[in-house]
Formats: sequence, C-alpha cells, structure tokens
Amino acid sequence: MKRLMDMMLSLAALAVLSPLLLVTAAAIALESGMPVLFRQTRLGLGGREFSMFKFRSMVRDAASIGPWHTASDDHRVTRVGRVIRRASIDELPQLLNVLKGDMSIIGPRPDVPAQRALYADKDWSLRCSVRPGITGLAQALLRSDATPEQRLALDLRYAREHNLRLDLKILVLTLGRLTGKGAN
Repeated sequence: MKRLMDMMLSLAALAVLSPLLLVTAAAIALESGMPVLFRQTRLGLGGREFSMFKFRSMVRDAASIGPWHTASDDHRVTRVGRVIRRASIDELPQLLNVLKGDMSIIGPRPDVPAQRALYADKDWSLRCSVRPGITGLAQALLRSDATPEQRLALDLRYAREHNLRLDLKILVLTLGRLTGKGAN
C-alpha cells in the first residue's frame, strides 16, 4: 500500500512541479554549468547502495573540495544553491528515486556509506529495515538543526514505529517547516 501511494504521489508531484523543476535546472545551468543533477551513493533498504539524485547546489566537484556533509556557511554552496536548499527544492529530484523504488516519500534520510560506522550492528539492521525517505521524523521535527545523535535516535524511532498515521504526521510537519516556522 505504501509503495503504491509513493508512486502515485511522486508522479503527481513531478507533474505539478515540472515548471519549477525546469526553472531550477535552467538557473543552475546558467550560474554554474552542467550537470544540474548531483548523484551520490547512499544506502537504502537492506543496506543496499543506490544513486540518489539532487539538484546540484554546490560548485562542481564539491566532494573533492570538502567533506560529505555541509555547514551553514559552506563556501562550496552557490547562490542558486542557497535558494534551493532553503526551500528544499534541491531534494525534488529524489521523486525519481521514489519511482525507481530506492526511496519512499517518508522514511529516514538515506545515509552515505561513511555513516554506517555511527551505528551498532543491531541499530543498523533496524535502520535498514525500512526504505529511506525524502523526509523523515528528524527533518519534520528538527529540520537541519538535529545533532547526529538526535537524527540517529529519530531514524531508529521511525524504523520501530512506522505506520500510515506517523507518515501522515511527518508529511504535515514537513510541509509546515517548509512554509512557515522552522523553514531554513
């Protein structure tokens, strides 16, 4: 049921947001050239690797200039990148990952392979028992203000407690953070 809902919501969102996606792609290309999409290896359901898509919000080859995570004043982020990150527009290409089955709309954010070391084996198994999402409990409650420990705890809580009601709550909270209090 959740997979069917993910596919329907992703297709609808891509259709409705296609003008915004095209304008964003054009703005990135005009400011800093191609490619407009950034692909990064992430870990998904069962710990399986997949390529996650995002709009490129940093200079090309940013990974060779700095760490896998970003800071609020990261010099690698472009002007367009700051705008699309603030509104989470950079995450919209992940709707393609949802269609492919690598991700869900709601679930813990997918980790990069280096983050595997943050988990005990038991916690990692629990974390990988659910499909990662575009937004999750940590993003809904704390957005980017979550410490690594808080994010990990909320990701594990989601894996233990996930259900349709929690997913709907996370979706409503996420939309509220994007449009009102807590938007970065």
